[in-house]
Amino acid sequence: MAHLFDEWRTRSPHYDETHEAVCDSVRAFVTREVLPHVDAWERAGQLPRELHAKAAQAGILGFGYPEEFGGTSEGFNIFHSFVQSEELCRPGAGGIVASLMTHGIGLPPILAAGSDAMKKAIAPAVLAGGKIIALGITEPSGGSDVANLRTKAERKGASYIVNGQKTFITSGMRADYITLAVRTGGPGIGGVSLLLVDMTSPGVSRTALEKMGWHASDTATIHFDDVEVPAENLIGPENAGFGAIMRNFNGERIGMAQQAAANARLCFEDALDWARERSTFGKPLVANQVIRHKLADMLRRIQATQAWIDHCAWTLVNGKAAPGEFALLKVQATQTMEFCAREACQILGGASFIRGSRVERIYREVRVMAIGGGSEEIMFDLASRQYGF
Repeated sequence: MAHLFDEWRTRSPHYDETHEAVCDSVRAFVTREVLPHVDAWERAGQLPRELHAKAAQAGILGFGYPEEFGGTSEGFNIFHSFVQSEELCRPGAGGIVASLMTHGIGLPPILAAGSDAMKKAIAPAVLAGGKIIALGITEPSGGSDVANLRTKAERKGASYIVNGQKTFITSGMRADYITLAVRTGGPGIGGVSLLLVDMTSPGVSRTALEKMGWHASDTATIHFDDVEVPAENLIGPENAGFGAIMRNFNGERIGMAQQAAANARLCFEDALDWARERSTFGKPLVANQVIRHKLADMLRRIQATQAWIDHCAWTLVNGKAAPGEFALLKVQATQTMEFCAREACQILGGASFIRGSRVERIYREVRVMAIGGGSEEIMFDLASRQYGF
C-alpha cells in the first residue's frame, strides 16, 4: 500500500506536481529540524525561538503570504497550504504546528485590515521568524462567546488604555505581539475592535498554563492592567472587529480540519504497521477480522473527511464558501481524528499508553482540536443558524 500521507493526493483533481514539490521541501525540513527534537521540546514545554527563523529560511513561515512582506504566494493556493500543514503534522506533536505557525491566526487580521505602516512594521519581521505574534480572543469568563468579551480598551487622547484578561493563548509566553480583541463600544458584536499590542508594554503580564496535550506549545493567560496602546495600533475601523474575527475563524477552522485529518491518517498508519508486525495467538494481529474492520472504518472516515475538506477549499477559492459548512467540517474532522485515535490505541494496546509514540501524543490532543477554534457545540449551533433551522 502506498504511503497514505501521499497517495490520496494522486487521485484528486486539486493536486499536481507543484504540490508534491511542496511536500518534498517541507518533509525534508521536518526530518532535519523537527523529528530529532520532538521529545525534548515536549519536555521543555515550548519551541526554541530559532526554529522560527529556520522555518522562515525554509520558506515555511512565509508560505502563502504577500511577496512584498517576505512571503511566497504567486502560483500557490490553499491546497499547497494543506500539503505544508500535512507534512508539519507528521511528527504527531500538534503543539509544534500550533506554536510554530501561530502567525497563521495572528497576522491575517493585520494584513486584511491594518494600516500600511502597521503591515510594513510587523509582517516582514514575523515572516522572517524574528518576531512571534499571537491571537488573543478567548477570555476566562466567556470562552467562545466573542460577542460578549470583557477586555476593555478605553480611548484616552492618542492612546487606548486596555484592561482585562485573555486565556488559552497559543504562543502566549513567547509572543512579541498579540492581535487582541477588545471592547471599545457598547455591548454585543457592535462594540468589538482589534488592537495590535506590544507584549513588552508596561502592564502586560503572563502566566504559563500546563496542559493535557500540545506540550511543545507554550500557552498562557495574559493580563492587561492599564496597558497603554497607541491609537494607530487599531486594526481596521473602531467597533468593526467582530466581522474580522469571524472571517479569521473560517481560515482557522479549515486549517484545523486539515490537521485533524492528517492526525487521523497518522493513527491509521501506525495502527496498520503495528497490526502487520504484531503477532498474537500465533498469527499477525491484522489477520483478525475485527482488526481489519477497525482499520477499514478508520480509512472510510478519513477519506470522506479529506474529500469534504478539499470541497470546502474549492468553495473558498471560488467565492462560494458558507460559514455553516466550515463549522460542520471542523466537527467532522475532529470527530474523525477522535475515532481514529481511539481505534489506534485499541490496536496498539499497552504500547499506546507509553509516552513517546505518535498515537499517544495524538490521543492526548483530541480535546484541544475539538474545542479550539470553536467547540463542537458552538459549531453545530452556528451551522443551524446559518442554514436557517
